[in-house]
Amino acid sequence: MSTLPIATTRQVRQAATALVRADGRAFAAVLALNAAAALLGLAGPWLLGRIIDRVADGATAADVDRLGLLLLGCALAQLLTSRQARYLAHRFGERSAAKVREQLLDRVLSLPAATAERAGTGDLTARGTADSTAVGETLRDAAPELLVAGAQVLFILGAILTVSPLLGSCGLIGVFGIALGSRWYLRRSRPAYLADRAATADLAEVLAATAHGARTVDALGLGEQRLAAGAGAVGTAHRARMRTLYLRLRYFAGINLSYTLPSVLVLPLGAVLVAHHTVTLGAAVSTALYLQRVVDPLDNIVVLLESLQSSTAAYARVEGLAAATEAPVPAQARAEEREPADDRIRVTGVHHAYPDGPDVLHGLDLDLTPGERLAVVGPSGSGKTTLGRLLAGLDRPRAGTVTVGGVPLADLSPERLRRQVVLVTQEHHVFLGTLRDNLRIAAPAADDAALTAALDTVGWQHDLPDGLDTELGPAATRLDGARAQQLALARVVLADPHTLVLDEATALLDPATARHTEQALAATLTGRTVIAIAHRLHTAHDADRVAVLAHGRLTDLGPHETLLAAEGPYAALWHTWRTT
Repeated sequence: MSTLPIATTRQVRQAATALVRADGRAFAAVLALNAAAALLGLAGPWLLGRIIDRVADGATAADVDRLGLLLLGCALAQLLTSRQARYLAHRFGERSAAKVREQLLDRVLSLPAATAERAGTGDLTARGTADSTAVGETLRDAAPELLVAGAQVLFILGAILTVSPLLGSCGLIGVFGIALGSRWYLRRSRPAYLADRAATADLAEVLAATAHGARTVDALGLGEQRLAAGAGAVGTAHRARMRTLYLRLRYFAGINLSYTLPSVLVLPLGAVLVAHHTVTLGAAVSTALYLQRVVDPLDNIVVLLESLQSSTAAYARVEGLAAATEAPVPAQARAEEREPADDRIRVTGVHHAYPDGPDVLHGLDLDLTPGERLAVVGPSGSGKTTLGRLLAGLDRPRAGTVTVGGVPLADLSPERLRRQVVLVTQEHHVFLGTLRDNLRIAAPAADDAALTAALDTVGWQHDLPDGLDTELGPAATRLDGARAQQLALARVVLADPHTLVLDEATALLDPATARHTEQALAATLTGRTVIAIAHRLHTAHDADRVAVLAHGRLTDLGPHETLLAAEGPYAALWHTWRTT
């Protein structure tokens, strides 16, 4: 399940209110026009009732014609007013939906790296696509329609009670039934829709993981396990969807009864009242027409209410990202943020554990001299990658400190942190756009000469059809893993940090290319601190010092030759690597 939070009902209400206030004048205009359209819509049944009564009283054809023309004018005015109201409502909805999407993008980009990694791609993808789309469609379509329907119902009920309070009470019986059914539905639907959307996100995560690792699944014969995982996710999503369907079916069945009951009651009651001269025939006809007319907006409200519950659940997921993002640092706080005294990185008494797990690092102490090359080696599971994440400021240690110039790395703002330390792993992303666009992510102001020099540094073969203008991506030029890794390393050269953490950064390159790339990077990054985490021990051979981890503890630390002579854990690793 996702670790990203879900907004509460109150938070969703506050966010929606903020959207309305941001475009308050347009919203007020929509309300006013809808109210005017609803009032104009009341004229038809009332005028028809007046015509019946006037005919019964012996009115002339001219009197009837005048009332008929007035009825036609009101209908035309209602049509034009309703059209303008919908036009303004859709414009309001589109602007509000755009604000939601822009806010979502800002929040996703502000997510701490560790939070985004734990959340998984499925949940983030679902919130950024299906959930945000549902919110946008509601703001554009459902919300304006709900305003129109709500205004119509209120005014029609008022007109019914004005024409005949006794007959109008029949309409109130139906509204009371709808209110009870809606209360039952609303209490149960929100958690059901949240579970439905969460299950859909989990299903997307399982499918994405299986597709992304298809070669590994095939190579290791994991097809049955992945099919079972997919079937489990589908089953959970199906059960969640069926729960929402069950609620809808029961809700709509009760609502249909509430629609029918008023009409069944008003016709015989109206006939009795007309026979006893308690109400006029025109009033009875007007009331019956009003009750027929109120069915459509009530039906719209019921359908839109169901849609609104689904979109509210989606909005709760979208708005929930606010609690997971890094809060923007005010200008004054940025100015007061402690500036590291120097480039020295120290690890002091560090213990670290991942959520709900035991410690993977135990009391590490490490002092890096600015400009040195440190190789971190050890068997799989020894804590090398975890140490790299701490040194890059991505995670905060459970105990102890990781500082640069006396300032905890995890306390630095993202902008300042990336000027200090950059982490490069073997997982890289090629963004849609040109090769130039991909490089300028690290240095927006770099010219073509600087971009080309960075590519040369990492051994890039300049064989793309359009050079820096070559479009990259699935539908254009695709880069294999090795070239994507070189592209990432070129970004590092352009970013120019004082400390670089390489976590298996050349693992996808062949040994000869990896060796050349590492040597080229070493020449370029002279004077900078380089922490290389690798299984290829030739990296350790070239380092100033070697740190050996085993079971989350530092077991050896020193220059390559000194550790070899000591015949300790590092020497054992070296001899094993040389003989394999």
